[in-house]
Parts: sequence; structure tokens; C-alpha cells
Amino acid sequence: MELQAFLIFATTQAVVIASPGPSALLVASQGATNGWRRTVFQMFGMMIATAIYFVMSATGLAALILASNLIFQIIKWVGVAYLVYLGLTALLSRSGGLSVTRTGKVRSRKALFSQGFVVEFANPKVLLFFAAILPQFLDTAAPIAPQMIIMGLTGAAMQFVIYSAYAKLGYTLANGGLHVWIVGLINRTAGAALIFAGIKMASVTAER
Repeated sequence: MELQAFLIFATTQAVVIASPGPSALLVASQGATNGWRRTVFQMFGMMIATAIYFVMSATGLAALILASNLIFQIIKWVGVAYLVYLGLTALLSRSGGLSVTRTGKVRSRKALFSQGFVVEFANPKVLLFFAAILPQFLDTAAPIAPQMIIMGLTGAAMQFVIYSAYAKLGYTLANGGLHVWIVGLINRTAGAALIFAGIKMASVTAER
């Protein structure tokens, strides 16, 4: 892979990961309640889900799923339902999984890992991104495997660094002496954003 292609890929990945989507909002919210050390397990769940999609794209399975409307629809609607559920939890429950508070419910490492995995894996935009974007950065004249390894490790490193920043930001917001109404506003904003993300996800279609 040429350096220019790699830099474009890295920049694209960074922008996608840093965008305040459902994964970033979830990490920030859990960072506020559980702290960075525990939220790392949620990030690991997201990274595993991303790695699975990455491998699927590399091996051509992504194209198979995109060609199967039934499989694609199942993945999409599971993601929609889960995002709306998380959003409503943030809006209606003080102790919910997305509550940005200083005394929120501390979740187990297993629960955080599972939640992160489900949110990331149930988002068809991740699959669409890798299926549509990844092949454009591959140099077909060079060995493919080393290129895939480099891009995979780069994406994982960026995901960890950027989501860590979100987790620490959430923790700082919740533990920095903010007024109660500000904390509530943050919580409601995160919940509304996740519901909006779920609605937008419902309109995602597989390219034919």
C-alpha cells in the first residue's frame, strides 16, 4: 500500500470513528458512570464487532450479506430496536445504561463488553463502510494480506484512542461539579441522539 493511500484511509477512519454516532455517545455515557477503566471493556466489545466486519469485508462475506436482503434487514432492525431502547432508557430512567450521572449504575465488565459488541455489530453502516470503502484502498498489484493487517491494526488503534477520549470526556462532565440540570440535559441529549440514530439507521438500504 502506498503511503498516500494509507494516509487517506487513516484520515477517513478517524473521521468516521470520531463522528458522534451511537458508539461514541454510548462510550461517553458509560465513561461518565463507570469510569474509563471499566468502559475499556465496552470499547473492546466494539472493537471485536468491528474486527468481525473487517474480516468479513476482506473475505468477501460482506458482499454476500449485502446481497441477501433478509440477513441485511435482520441486522438492521436489531440495531434500530436496540438504539431506540438505549435512547428511551437514557430519557426515562435515572439509573439506565446511558445515564450521565455521578452516582449511576455501575455495570459489570461482561455487561459492558456485550453492550458495546451489540451496538457496534447491529449497526449496518459499519458493514456498508467496510464493504464500499475498504476495497478502494487496496493495491491489487501487491500482496493483500499485509495490507489488510496494517489497515485492521490502524483502525483498531484509532478506535481505542478516540473512544478513550470520549469515555474520559463523559467522566469529566459527570464528575466536574456540573449542575444537576446540565447533567440531565446531557443525558436527554444523548438519549435523543441515539433515538435519532436509530431512526436514521432504519432508512439504511443495501446497495444493489
